[in-house]
Amino acid sequence: MVHLRTDIGGTHPHVSEPNDSYAKELDTEVLIVGAGFGGVYLLHKLRELGFQCKIYEAGKELGGIWHWNCYPGARVDTMVPIYEYSIEKVWKGWTWSERYPGFAELRKYFEHVENVLDVKKDVAFETRVVSAQFDKPSSRWIVKTEDGRTARAKYFILATGFAAKRYFPDWKGLENFKGEMHHSSFWPEGGVDVKGKRVAVVGTGSTGVQIAQETAKEAASVTVFQRTPNLALPMRQGKLTKEEQEMRKKEYPEIYKHRMTTFAGFQYDFAQKNTFDDSPEEREKFYEKLWENGGFEFWLANYKDLLFDMKANEQAYNFWAKKTRARISDPVKRDILAPLTPPHAWGTKRPSLEQDYYERMDEPQNEVVDIKKTPIVEVTETGIKTTDGKLREFDVIALATGFDSVTGGMKNMGLKDVDGVELSEKWKMGTWSYLGMACSGFPNMFFLYGAQGPTAFSNGPSCVECQGDWIVDAMAKLREQGIKYIDATREAEEEWRRKITEISDKTLFPGTSSWYMGANVPGKPREQLSYAGGVPLYEKECREALDNGFAGFITA
Repeated sequence: MVHLRTDIGGTHPHVSEPNDSYAKELDTEVLIVGAGFGGVYLLHKLRELGFQCKIYEAGKELGGIWHWNCYPGARVDTMVPIYEYSIEKVWKGWTWSERYPGFAELRKYFEHVENVLDVKKDVAFETRVVSAQFDKPSSRWIVKTEDGRTARAKYFILATGFAAKRYFPDWKGLENFKGEMHHSSFWPEGGVDVKGKRVAVVGTGSTGVQIAQETAKEAASVTVFQRTPNLALPMRQGKLTKEEQEMRKKEYPEIYKHRMTTFAGFQYDFAQKNTFDDSPEEREKFYEKLWENGGFEFWLANYKDLLFDMKANEQAYNFWAKKTRARISDPVKRDILAPLTPPHAWGTKRPSLEQDYYERMDEPQNEVVDIKKTPIVEVTETGIKTTDGKLREFDVIALATGFDSVTGGMKNMGLKDVDGVELSEKWKMGTWSYLGMACSGFPNMFFLYGAQGPTAFSNGPSCVECQGDWIVDAMAKLREQGIKYIDATREAEEEWRRKITEISDKTLFPGTSSWYMGANVPGKPREQLSYAGGVPLYEKECREALDNGFAGFITA
């Protein structure tokens, strides 16, 4: 098993000049945890308003998930320019090479962001937070790092992202395997040589699909261990030229304004009609158009009752199955990868975007194992054994077993409330927040792209900018009004949780065991972890709280 280095030395060679962010005793107005899309956006916006800010980042570079993700085929599933900052001085000087960029290009994008926004001078890399608590007497957050440093800050903001804590299955013998084994988020920087090797991919979320699709180009064979089929959609990847992007840039301000008016912060939205408003012929034509456009259009630009009405949902599933099954010649694989009976309501698990996943899996040397029928019982020195007694031997095992998503990162950093109770304890039986950005008992603390925000149902940068702007505006208002202390009330949390559940219960999401519902991690409470009412409604709710004199908060 490969682990990331967590031994942090006193020198930080990648920092070329003295950087007080690494001070043994750091005193700052705002401390942000995480240097991905959210943390960098907040730092930039708050610095513009004259706030003194620092970021603590566990990784060695900016980019968040794109710093950690370097597994084969890792790429974003949102098209550019929707998947980037709306900050004009950033997009003005940047162009992409393809519609859905891979991790290497996204890392280059963050280098460009650094060149334009000069972020790193206020970042301490390789800095892992192990405890944080608000100290009442001094009205400061006291934050400790793994290597013994302490920071004191008036405001504490968590931008740890929704996939910050890896999930490992508890199979017997995991440590016995003699070949190479890596969790997708611990993939070695230099990659893994799979040429001519037997590869196992465990898990079929987006990551599993991407790894299988990519490694199948070179490996002798790829065996996918699938619990639930991924109801993946065609990506329709394409090259982009610099010229066409430059031509289009005059539309960017409008594009960025428009994305905030759509349900998921994309460039398109649900059709304003229901599935059965159309005749079967019209419906087929409409589905066909969405399918051809590719990306998430078949999911998020479909009929508006798709995620509410089971009969409507079945129509979409049948079309998906027909299209997908036509691409798989092996009848056994066809039934495992695209069964005629829906494994769950279509779109209630995040579909992956694929390029040639089904064709690759259809190749005779590759195998798909249905581990619902024959579960994995143990990992041996040479491979993986299933309940039917079969041992399949491998040279490389890729664990695409996902994350303790949405809440895992925040529960994993020694965060305590004013009375010393760990957040992990408070959230043991379920998640409570107010507006998906604040927690009762954690004064002057905000978080974004986490629990009970639009997180899982939105384009990342759209969600980050929506919540980031609210946090920045709230902090500016606190400063303006001379408010030193703000804390969400327990009643406001209860009401927000009720709202989250009520919206979710009108949809088909609760009927599916997914990471959306916390169901991918044994023992985790089953609950809706994201706000399913869409970005515009979410923003309206949050703005009302701000405009009504910090409704739902205690201030002093």
